[in-house]
Amino acid sequence: MRNPMTNKLYEACRYLAARCHYAAKEHQQALDILDMEEPINKRLFEKYLKDESGLKDSSSGWEMSQSSIKSSICLLRGKIYDALDNRTLATYSYKEALKLDVYCFEAFDLLTSHHMLTAQEEKELLESLPLGKQCTEEEQELLHFLFENKLKKYNKPSETIIPESVDGLQDNLDVVVSLAERHYYNCDFKMCYKLTSVVMEKDPFHANCLPVHIGTLVELNKANELFYLSHKLVDLYPNNPVSWFAVGCYYLMVGHKNEHARRYLSKATTLERTYGPAWIAYGHSFAVESEHDQAMAAYFTAAQLMKGCHLPMLYIGLEYGLTNNSKLAERFFSQALSIAPEDPFVMHEVGVVAFQNGDWKTAEKWFLDALEKIKAIGNEVTVDKWEPLLNNLGHVCRKLKKYEEALEYHRQALVLIPQNASTYSAIGYIHSLMGNFESAIDYFHTALGLRRDDTFSVTMLGHCIEMYIGDSEAYIGTEIKDKLRCYDFDVHTMKTLKNIISPPWDFREFDIERQTLDESGIVTLETSNQRKTADTTRPLEETFEIEMNESDMMLETSMSDHSS
Repeated sequence: MRNPMTNKLYEACRYLAARCHYAAKEHQQALDILDMEEPINKRLFEKYLKDESGLKDSSSGWEMSQSSIKSSICLLRGKIYDALDNRTLATYSYKEALKLDVYCFEAFDLLTSHHMLTAQEEKELLESLPLGKQCTEEEQELLHFLFENKLKKYNKPSETIIPESVDGLQDNLDVVVSLAERHYYNCDFKMCYKLTSVVMEKDPFHANCLPVHIGTLVELNKANELFYLSHKLVDLYPNNPVSWFAVGCYYLMVGHKNEHARRYLSKATTLERTYGPAWIAYGHSFAVESEHDQAMAAYFTAAQLMKGCHLPMLYIGLEYGLTNNSKLAERFFSQALSIAPEDPFVMHEVGVVAFQNGDWKTAEKWFLDALEKIKAIGNEVTVDKWEPLLNNLGHVCRKLKKYEEALEYHRQALVLIPQNASTYSAIGYIHSLMGNFESAIDYFHTALGLRRDDTFSVTMLGHCIEMYIGDSEAYIGTEIKDKLRCYDFDVHTMKTLKNIISPPWDFREFDIERQTLDESGIVTLETSNQRKTADTTRPLEETFEIEMNESDMMLETSMSDHSS
């Protein structure tokens, strides 16, 4: 193997020597052997070997075709470039390995699992593979099914259609994991957990299933199960990055342990620098502490490693949005949308940027498109992750004066997360704009009961009480029969009280109110009182909207932060 002439003449020997260097992490030496120039007389040498009676093919001793050896060399070259952080050449090498030998599933798996290609590029690669030239008809059908099954990560989960020629693959673990992954990306975490649990029972350390299963445990807040799994993984596979990724996710989930989470996630990225999920979780550990710059640095690293995945771009855009840099946020959301145009999460965030820019119609369009995509996944919106989308739809409908629709969206949001103070304050605000001050006061009281330090609700409650006092009649007024129902008066006494007290009381009430207004200078009550006595050109909703513009902005900011 160390003989230079042997390495130059036999590609298989060259491949084996380079693989030894790669295993020893001597990547540059391995690459030098693979890129070694062939001698000029190689073609003559091969012709001589073919003329020999005992050897008709130079590669027959290894029982491998020439294309298989070349494909293996391209695959190894791709792995070496990957280790050297040259993702572009690694991607090219994996593609070449597949075109030389369509049975080289490892190259296709590395391309998809490491998110090296976008969804469109993956489809184009699958269509360009020479399946018809290298496979029989049955093999072509099977390979196309296996390759296609790896591509549909962001699609709507559906029943797996198995070709008749290979019937019986429904229970294959790789096929089940692929279906579970689609459920995960569509936020159906309970169904995903059900499928991954079946796989974990049959194969407790299934390499492709573990990251999806860990992510599902985090989403479902199953801390004890994740703790047990991470301990088992660390004991059995201390040199596997997924083991430390599980530990980091556990500390990230339990809260207030972000420093511990970063320590273990950093260890995962040290073991395998190209492990994208660990980089994303590493960014999350900074994001929850509002360390935007450090979070973005981690997300940028993930974006370089996972060029075919839209999630790093989405999270970078979110961080820019939180730092009020809407231009850059919009740019990264557009990139995420180009990679995953069907993802409702990205659509929602594009709508949030449009809302912040004051483009209500565009924001409504994006929010409704996202809602349609979610309803296409399942008949109803039942996952609490979509609560911010419903609330934001309520906000944009309020801006467009569609108050009834806005109330309906906020009520749907309350079904998903019942005890959310922001939702109650948003409903109260809409009632105040509609002039229903009594209902508004009730909702603001509820919001303050859930969150006492809600500045917006405190401010709005004060304004609504003032408006309600201005709008309401005195205790003994025109409808005195209803006001005094609690007392045991007979009909004659009621009529007498009404005739005697009502006119002067109304007169005195008006004088007292006008005197108080003149002294205090409160404009809102005067406007309200004038509206009772004469028709005004400006409706109450517009007056209140203008007056409460500053408080309105307070609500929108808190909603936007919550939605991200």
